[in-house]
Amino acid sequence: MTDTAAPTDFIPRIRTYLLGLQETICRQLMFIDGGQTFFVEDDWRREHGGGGGRTRVLAGGAVFEQAGVNFSELAGDSLPLAATAKRPELTGRAYQAMGVSLVVHPFNPFVPTSHANVRFFLATADAEPPVWWFGGGFDLTPYYGFEEDAVHWHRTAKAACDPFGEGVYSAHKRWCDEYFYIKHRGEQRGIGGLFFDDLNQWPIEECFDYLRSVGDSYCAGYLPIVDRRKAHGYTEIQRDFQLYRRGRYVEFNLVYDRGTLFGLQSGGRTESILMSLPPNVRWRYNWRPEPGSREAELYEKFLQPRDWLELGDPRAPD
Repeated sequence: MTDTAAPTDFIPRIRTYLLGLQETICRQLMFIDGGQTFFVEDDWRREHGGGGGRTRVLAGGAVFEQAGVNFSELAGDSLPLAATAKRPELTGRAYQAMGVSLVVHPFNPFVPTSHANVRFFLATADAEPPVWWFGGGFDLTPYYGFEEDAVHWHRTAKAACDPFGEGVYSAHKRWCDEYFYIKHRGEQRGIGGLFFDDLNQWPIEECFDYLRSVGDSYCAGYLPIVDRRKAHGYTEIQRDFQLYRRGRYVEFNLVYDRGTLFGLQSGGRTESILMSLPPNVRWRYNWRPEPGSREAELYEKFLQPRDWLELGDPRAPD
């Protein structure tokens, strides 16, 4: 049974959690980067009212070429199309939305790009009960894959889900594989993770607990991989391949990503919305990896939906 009540005390509680999550993630990213490069912070308000946010961006660090962690809280008289495309019954409702979204682009091609997002929506209309839901998840985009890293990432994801039911991880892992699929390329964006939306099937307190479990698990999943790979030597050819694969990231974010579309359609701050894009990227016409190469291995072994947990505890060579 769906609980349609959204007690007013949940709004400040969710806001407090999200702002604290942004603070924690920024602090931990800065620490693993070496602590010499700092996040630039912009507090912004939407030009015509209805909310704002706090954007933090670290650029040109020792490990991270760019890391953006954004908190936003928006309100409006009518939900944008990106939020109602799959829920047309909510068209025209006023809304309040808040969330934290982040994308981390490393210099080293052996360190994967990562993305995470957690969000809350409340839609209201006169004489209608309010409708609320949570969404979010995290996913990993390697350029050179390691089974050890993939297993760790998915073990962390499963541990975040396990307290909420036996089938939650498998359902949200599958949803992630389906969502982060670049249809026009016929490719997965990466090795997946978790994705969920329209979460209101449980009482609001339990949904909020799940949101926190996912948000709090991001650093535990990503930072050990960064620490393991950040000193890995690489060649210009490998860096070039990273820049080429970043092109796929740009294509997905600009064509399919619902968060990007929602932000632009709702009149959010463009600089904050597009902080997810990598600072350097390269496209090539009709490029194909050399058969048997590490680049080909990415497509054959890692950009395919897999049950990573069935591998056990691999120790892939560096």
